[in-house]
Amino acid sequence: MTTAPDHPDRFKGYRGDGRAALERFGTGVWDVVDVESSHGRFHGLILPRSETADEHHLVLKLDTGYNVGVAARSVTAVEVVGRREAHYKIPEKEFPSDAGKPNVKLFGTGGTIASRLDYRTGAVIPAFSPGELYGSVPELADICNLKTEKLYAVFSENMGPEQYIGVAGAVAREIENGVDGIVIGHGTDTMHHTAGILSFMIQDPPVPIVMVGSQRSSDRPSSDAALNLIHATKTAGHSDIAEVMVCMFGPTSDEYGLLHRGTRVRKMHSSYRSTFRTISDIPVALVSKDEIRPLRQDYRRRRTDRKVKLDAVYDDRVTILYYYPGMKPPLVDSLVENGYKGIVIAGTGLGHVNKPLYPAFKRAIAAGVHVFMTVQTLWGYTQMYVYDTGRDLMELGIVPAGNMLPEVALMKLGWTLAHTTDREEVKRLMLTSVAGEITEREPPDAYLVYQGGLPEIEAYVKKHRM
Repeated sequence: MTTAPDHPDRFKGYRGDGRAALERFGTGVWDVVDVESSHGRFHGLILPRSETADEHHLVLKLDTGYNVGVAARSVTAVEVVGRREAHYKIPEKEFPSDAGKPNVKLFGTGGTIASRLDYRTGAVIPAFSPGELYGSVPELADICNLKTEKLYAVFSENMGPEQYIGVAGAVAREIENGVDGIVIGHGTDTMHHTAGILSFMIQDPPVPIVMVGSQRSSDRPSSDAALNLIHATKTAGHSDIAEVMVCMFGPTSDEYGLLHRGTRVRKMHSSYRSTFRTISDIPVALVSKDEIRPLRQDYRRRRTDRKVKLDAVYDDRVTILYYYPGMKPPLVDSLVENGYKGIVIAGTGLGHVNKPLYPAFKRAIAAGVHVFMTVQTLWGYTQMYVYDTGRDLMELGIVPAGNMLPEVALMKLGWTLAHTTDREEVKRLMLTSVAGEITEREPPDAYLVYQGGLPEIEAYVKKHRM
């Protein structure tokens, strides 16, 4: 066994069983090793660990590009055969400027917008400046002139009213300064929330505003980061669709991306690259390296003026209640006691909750809380006139929100309550569609779920296959 040279970061992130194994076999982070374990033989590079990760595994970067966790207690022998220490910096190359190409501004809110895998070390090197992005995704230079600005460095779950307002203001400023399109890099977990609120804060923009992220990082052969960024910048620079949109993979393959309207999109799978789906409607367009193909014609068109209706306000005293059988009245009462002014219910069926909650909602509405009903099925409409339950809830003052998605209704209610608390005006604003958040009908091809190859699904796919 070859002993790895001493290094101050040789145990970076490792503790407990993991660190004990590294010390026992005289190895550490960035060593290339052959590992013998009770689960088999492994060859790879020892990667650092997050200090909050579990203490029971060693993480190896295999030659295939994938990572594997090896249970530390299963390791019986380790031989160090080399060392490849990472240096987290992409050499910058000047992003070329071309007067004949559109000018695109890329805003970062946190995480990695794009990155490059250092195959020598297996490290993922984040890229953000134009020069770094050019080194990571050189195809961008064929699409546009690119400038970047990092607004925040937060995980998407930490995005909130402060960040929403800041992003909206920055986008409006750049549009007024003459940029041809906007790209916003964002973590995927809450991207549909941010897309929803920006659709209300920046109304009727003259240029495309495209949100983009990645489901899989660039250290994986199946990463979607670069292609999503290519599609997003192409849309921002060359599309005539001037709306807030989310741009992510369409199918699970690398064939094309889809542009989803910011108020009708939702993340629907924890790990699929094609996780984003338009709900109760169809996407605005298909985008690939070769074309941007509209799938509908009712979108807002690009304009040459620089007029931006910026309305970046938000009252965060709002919440969603996802109804479940047996929900108790104190849950509603506690929201009132803690000063909440708006509640969006994700109700069952056509928009229902149980009868024991009725008095609590009556008390909440009497205290000035605004309550709106959506459906937890996501697809479909609140239809509260059909059953006695729905009619009774409306008698209490609960307002059906059409086919608004629960998260979009939350964002819109926070935005609305920042303007007014007058009950009739709140209702009017909530039920007046601003950016397609409420539609009159659901297209017949808007509800498509693969159920193991049912005949009607196979027939539909065959008929509409591209």
